[in-house]
Amino acid sequence: MFVPCGESVCDLRGFTLLMPAVSVGNVGQLAIDLIISTLNMCKIGYFYTDCLVPMVGNNPYATSEENSTELSINAEVYSLPSRKLVVLQLRSIFIKYKSKPFCEKLLSWVKSSNCAKVIVLSSSHSYHRNDLQLCSTPFRYLLTPSLQKSVQNQIKCLNWEEMEKSPCIPEIDDSEFCIRIPGGGITKTLYDESCSEEIPMAVLLKFVSEGDNIPDAFGLVEYLNEWLQIIKPRFQCDDPKASALPWKMPSSWRLLFGSGLPPALF
Repeated sequence: MFVPCGESVCDLRGFTLLMPAVSVGNVGQLAIDLIISTLNMCKIGYFYTDCLVPMVGNNPYATSEENSTELSINAEVYSLPSRKLVVLQLRSIFIKYKSKPFCEKLLSWVKSSNCAKVIVLSSSHSYHRNDLQLCSTPFRYLLTPSLQKSVQNQIKCLNWEEMEKSPCIPEIDDSEFCIRIPGGGITKTLYDESCSEEIPMAVLLKFVSEGDNIPDAFGLVEYLNEWLQIIKPRFQCDDPKASALPWKMPSSWRLLFGSGLPPALF
């Protein structure tokens, strides 16, 4: 259930909702971090849910000592009304058997909020790629039928590659073909439910491996930027000598891999 900050009710009619899937390498979550930090989005509320492991921490987007002590929790909502963007950031994993109820509650909120479309940023295990996928770009997309009608021409102009269907049961040739996203967390459930509920949704994902996934996050957010133009490429800036607005890494990323080794060890 969405709980707004303060007493004002947020009008999200016509907004684009961006959200991550808790997937391999946490790439979607890292990409959402970059968007919130770069656009300096304001927190407008949070999701009160028993589906995620509880957590609390300091402000991950702190810019000064004054706002560094603000608390953050496992599912928070940020907004940028000037761009008609709203972002849901997830910061913890799902409790067993609770991922499907979460998807249902989330999509119910999307419908009641009258969001224009939902874009899920996700990832999938790179070692599950077939020969064709190994020889092409690591990025893929999926569109629900209700969104396909309105954005298909845009996507065609970008020359993106749609996620291929693969055998529902791997390594069995006569198995039926379906969309599989190994390591994608709730991505497939969200996509299937959105198809059934006629919710306009796009899934953008990258094939990755676990490790330092910061470069993958930058790649995924640039992939999204080709479509939404969240930040302007250089050739669209008024000043031809100006460089494109860089993605801003949040302050919390300084501790992504912990602190350095203590000198006393050596």
